[in-house]
Amino acid sequence: MKKNKEKNGDNIADRLLEFAVRVIKLVNALPKTAVEKHVGAQLLSSGTSPGSNYDEARGAESRADFIHKLGIVLKELKESRFWLRLIHHTEVLNPQRVEPMIDECEELIAIIAKSIVTAKSKK
Repeated sequence: MKKNKEKNGDNIADRLLEFAVRVIKLVNALPKTAVEKHVGAQLLSSGTSPGSNYDEARGAESRADFIHKLGIVLKELKESRFWLRLIHHTEVLNPQRVEPMIDECEELIAIIAKSIVTAKSKK
């Protein structure tokens, strides 16, 4: 049973890593104006941190620590969603480039939120 949980955790970790890679590439593609530099820096910070925070959660010292760290992952993903939506709404990049990232971010938010609910129910 543990192996399935690890594999599922590995899958989420891989998705968060790939999300971070896509965020980096998207930020690099933004125009270099003051506004886009600000938005890009915010997205770069919030979009790359969920993966490392998720890895920290997997090594949590307690269930409470695990839940807390997953909460940070969720917070950062929600912030990333905001910045991605802002980029989409301002149309500084092709919407077809941003929309799949928003969709992936939404899926990751749903997964992490469900994981938090599940972890809390096991207290």
